[in-house]
Amino acid sequence: MSSPGFMELLRRNPTFGRLWATSVVLYVGDWFSVIAMFILAGEASGGSPLAIAGVLAARSFTFAPCEPLVGAAADRYSRRHLMVIANAFSFVVLISFLYLELLDDLLFVYLLASLLVVGRALHDPASTAYVQNICNRDEIITANTMVSAGWSASMGFGAAAGGWIISSYGIEVGLLIDSATFLFASMVFYTLPHGGPDHDERKTANPREIVGEIIEGWIHVFERPHLRRIILAKISWAISGGTQIFILVLIGNEAGFGAFETGAAGIGILYMARGFGSGFGPVTARPLVAKRSLMPYVIGFALCGAGVGYATLSYLEWGVATIALVFVSHAFSGISWVASSSFLMQRASKSLFKFRDNYP
Repeated sequence: MSSPGFMELLRRNPTFGRLWATSVVLYVGDWFSVIAMFILAGEASGGSPLAIAGVLAARSFTFAPCEPLVGAAADRYSRRHLMVIANAFSFVVLISFLYLELLDDLLFVYLLASLLVVGRALHDPASTAYVQNICNRDEIITANTMVSAGWSASMGFGAAAGGWIISSYGIEVGLLIDSATFLFASMVFYTLPHGGPDHDERKTANPREIVGEIIEGWIHVFERPHLRRIILAKISWAISGGTQIFILVLIGNEAGFGAFETGAAGIGILYMARGFGSGFGPVTARPLVAKRSLMPYVIGFALCGAGVGYATLSYLEWGVATIALVFVSHAFSGISWVASSSFLMQRASKSLFKFRDNYP
């Protein structure tokens, strides 16, 4: 049976449609906070690139140790409730920082970045596992493509709107908008039906068992070359992704849109190109991704295309060509991410699927 089309999937699986639409709203709001934290770090440090890199470091070093542990929670507790709790937590954190006026201090900016990532790290594995429960095997490729396209379009619209609103109305307004999306998402997720795990599928919360399962998952991957190659490729590309984000922030800030106080516009434009490119690639390449025999070749070609794009970007001055190249590079990147995620979901044993592919 072939994969359904986008509209067909939404018609026959309304639960996925509600999850997907709410996630899009949530992702749009995320970029208001991300851009705001870049600007806040620049303002608090006098425009230091190292301070901006600190925001990325705070997010990455919080997410890396959290994700395997909270990912195990999705196999033990209600995934719907985990999504509700994660977004309610993020709402409370963001509102508290605004109310207490803590964001003039660089250390509190880093603390906010870390706490919001904790909420995201709790939400993403639960959401990914929820999709696997409510979509059958034939729907997975279409669902993954829609999730990727939704995340990418949200980045495009969110970064553009966030850059404009923060430049025009201030950082606090942008953060309030993001806090509203967290509250909205938690309320909608509460109305979703049960998405697993069922009572007989739930595992104990013994820390030793959780660590053992993570180790078992890695052993499972490394004993199977077809999984090992894909996982290592995704890890390598994810590591380089942090550098890409930093590069876009620096280019956007120096793109003729002003200093860090008004640099949100330039950052927003480049992130808009990144987002729309990441969505455009998987949607246009879906016929190729749907052919399982071609998946490994599509993944490799797409990774090469993204790498060549960023290598070329280093030789360009700011202009339309810069924006276009960011778009093309992330179109290739999006193809690789969706193809590899679908490959893993189709090939990996469900009982040993410990790795949750997310878009942090």
